[in-house]
Amino acid sequence: MSARKWTLGPLGLALGAVLAAGAPAALAAPAAPGPGGQQPAPARQAAGALRAPLPGGLGPCLGARCPDPFPQIEVGTEPNGYDEGINIFVGADFLVRERAAEAEGKVVVLGNFDQNKNLAAAGGAYNLGVVGAGSLVPPPDFSDFLTTGGNVNIAVDQRLIVAPGVVRYAGTAPGAGTVESRGIDPLVHDPAAITPYAGLRDQLTAASRCYARVDGSPRPATGTAVNQDGTTVFTGDNTSPLQVFNVDFDLVSASNGAIGFRFDRIPATATVLVNVLGTSRTINTYAGSINDTGAGADPWNGYRTRLLWNFPDATTVQLVGTGQFQGSVLVGEQASTTTVTLPGTNGRFFTTGGLVHTSTGGGGQEFHAYPFNGDLPDCGNTVPVTGKVSVLKQDTGGLPLAGATYELWRETNGTPGAQFTSPGGDTKVTDCVTPANGICSGTVAPGTYYWRETQAPAGYELAANPVVELTLTAQNAAEGVSATMSNTKLPGSAEVVLRKSDADGGALLPGARFELWREANDRTGLQTTGTGPDEQLAGSCTTDAQGSCTVQLPVGERYYWRETQAPAGYDLPADPVTPFDLTAGHVTTGLVVSVTDERTGEPEYEGSIEVLKKDAKTKRPLRGAVFEVWKETNSTSGLQTRGINPDRKVTAGCATDRAGACSFPGLDEGWYYVVETAVPEGYVLPRNRVTGPLHLDGTTPDHRLVVTLENKRDDHGKGTKPPKPGRAA
Repeated sequence: MSARKWTLGPLGLALGAVLAAGAPAALAAPAAPGPGGQQPAPARQAAGALRAPLPGGLGPCLGARCPDPFPQIEVGTEPNGYDEGINIFVGADFLVRERAAEAEGKVVVLGNFDQNKNLAAAGGAYNLGVVGAGSLVPPPDFSDFLTTGGNVNIAVDQRLIVAPGVVRYAGTAPGAGTVESRGIDPLVHDPAAITPYAGLRDQLTAASRCYARVDGSPRPATGTAVNQDGTTVFTGDNTSPLQVFNVDFDLVSASNGAIGFRFDRIPATATVLVNVLGTSRTINTYAGSINDTGAGADPWNGYRTRLLWNFPDATTVQLVGTGQFQGSVLVGEQASTTTVTLPGTNGRFFTTGGLVHTSTGGGGQEFHAYPFNGDLPDCGNTVPVTGKVSVLKQDTGGLPLAGATYELWRETNGTPGAQFTSPGGDTKVTDCVTPANGICSGTVAPGTYYWRETQAPAGYELAANPVVELTLTAQNAAEGVSATMSNTKLPGSAEVVLRKSDADGGALLPGARFELWREANDRTGLQTTGTGPDEQLAGSCTTDAQGSCTVQLPVGERYYWRETQAPAGYDLPADPVTPFDLTAGHVTTGLVVSVTDERTGEPEYEGSIEVLKKDAKTKRPLRGAVFEVWKETNSTSGLQTRGINPDRKVTAGCATDRAGACSFPGLDEGWYYVVETAVPEGYVLPRNRVTGPLHLDGTTPDHRLVVTLENKRDDHGKGTKPPKPGRAA
């Protein structure tokens, strides 16, 4: 029996036909005629109309490596380009729950990022920045994938994967779980992490309200939105370059179920603005498709990059259903919570409130990165000018120094020079401890600033003049301004090199993070908490490409290296503390402290396949279809169930439940076939009952594949006339 060869994405949808089609076609508005067969007219600019982008330059793809056009959803590891723009902005907290899987693109969260998935149902990994399925247009390598103004909290035994990117956070990280990247330490503590983005929240709120209302009244609509037979139909005026629809109802079916969407009489290049009004709103849809063109493509996909769903009032937003949601989302109410359980959302996602990415049934929920290129009402938005002010700390030989403590102050009192005391002093902006590269920086608005060193690195003297002044202007903001400050070694100090290596082969290991402590309480061993702990020295150290950290310390003391994060793929040692003593002899010889880590053992693989059965016409779930799963074991192409060397049946039959679902857990790595053996009453078996081969391995998101299959009803011979009496059939 031959078998269909499909490539399945983490949503369990067949992508093979799409990928086999070659390069993605340009994403264009559907060419289908509007009512009465009339083709959409070209958009024309109304006289005197003002058009503008979203606030802060949000929306378009940014950078020199943006693809044009953006590709449809694909599965792969090779990027289709790179996007420096923000794909997801959250004004409060971003929560990842249950079986949510991925968030593609750059993510900025003013509050906390909190991941606590359902380990038993979906595993503990969440991909951010780079994903397995999407537009495959991530942020540039080693850039900030996630930025938070609060904490990054990953639950125990769970992983946030940002390979190969950085998580820049202002609070604490990573909680009991881990953050993983590739080739670098992904965690960068920066008290001023969200300074460049802090103004966006209020700007987005103001824009959301402006898009929805003019002088307190609803913005004049150019068309109508009506629920008709399970579909919400948006009918435009066929001419305006900005098509405005005001919706004051939930976009659900008559029974609160899922609906489809249709857009009629929309000019080919028009922007579509849907204002969803009301304090609590739900969109429940099955619409949208993986592929943009070809069989099964939903015309809704064609509006994706110029469609904005605006929720100006809602404190509760629910985006649910089984579809691939198309278009960008703006939630303007800062006291809001938006919950997303859709399998896929395709477009920018900007909320000034909180965001919950979760699931209610099947898992694999994903945010896909797509730009918004539309023209919106001009609400007086201006892009704020900001730039970097930085200081490089080095020794007298020009080598960077970690562990210098700085304060950044802004000139605000009009008195020349810095005044650090209150009342009447200048304004403190942030604190910073220099990392291994010796640089403290902050992104700020134009003005005069002061970097003030308050504590020199261990083993060095504080500079006689520990303050440097920098002036940022609109003209130099793009390049930023910087200064260099040097420190001299204290007499009687020694160089200490920490060297981290593999316990078995001795390979040098980058990416291990350490704290440095000094014995200060005269009690045996290191005490980090409680009454009278030992003294933690400023900053932390992450081993470089040579697996080393280098510091200068006064002699005559006992110190402790305390490992807080092992390199990717390694376990923390049972005792993460390494003590060492510095003596006068080390002033000339220095001291090397060697620490080893062991590789993390490979966890036993456990994957699953879930089958979703639907009616071919209505797309409703079907109960009572029976399936088996077979594993490819005989190295012969296709499935063999008989003969002297058949493939192996790994499960007994499973009948789909009320949700049309059958689950096959506990599968190891390999290739599998799903075989349909019985259908619900009133339906017919498909001609080809075998789906596969399907591949489960370590790259499968959440170790889970979802296969959606359909059955047609039995027509019971309709359309075939019986022979007349006396004639042969």
